[in-house]
Amino acid sequence: MKTKKIRGHKRLWKAIDQWKNANLQLDLETLKFRERDHTKIYVHPYSSISMLTSEFPQPKGETRKRVLNGLFEIYEQWEQQLKSLNEPYYLKIWLYEPRFSNSQVVCATGNCLHFYDSTFYKPEISKRLNTDNFGSLKHNISNFNWEYRYDEEHMNNAALGHPDDYYSIEDYHQEKTWIQQRLKKPHRVTTYTEPIGDATEAYSFKKGVVWIGEKL
Repeated sequence: MKTKKIRGHKRLWKAIDQWKNANLQLDLETLKFRERDHTKIYVHPYSSISMLTSEFPQPKGETRKRVLNGLFEIYEQWEQQLKSLNEPYYLKIWLYEPRFSNSQVVCATGNCLHFYDSTFYKPEISKRLNTDNFGSLKHNISNFNWEYRYDEEHMNNAALGHPDDYYSIEDYHQEKTWIQQRLKKPHRVTTYTEPIGDATEAYSFKKGVVWIGEKL
């Protein structure tokens, strides 16, 4: 895909501040009911789904710095509010590389306390986050313990479905060819202990890394 240029950085930075300020306050009543919450980077164009043959670049430079600062500030505010509940809680920053715009702050309580423990695949060989890559934000990064995980996209062996599920038999064969080509790429295979619907296997394709950060 082609990469589109982003214009109007001052307007973008204002939108980042608005996103941050709108998410500093947790809705504790809703959290008590749902027992988990999160905030992604809800800032255009990073939160938009491209329907074209082009995509926007990931945040860089000053824009990336402002987004990171927003994630840290949201984490700090949520931490204080979660402490007021006087119960165990999960609070982490999920920092994606290179798909940085997927980064988010995530929390959970009660029955969902361990809901996210197996969200990401943990490889046998671990790595350490290089804090030198964060310039003036190195101090903020160093205040967290970062766990190494894979950022993956998943598909199962029932993804193709049946010809009757498609508008035409041509669409069915087109999708079948796409799936066959994708399965030629490197991926992990997970076999279910029990079928989930028609699915018995999952295929996981690595897109990058997720650093799971928790304050020291």
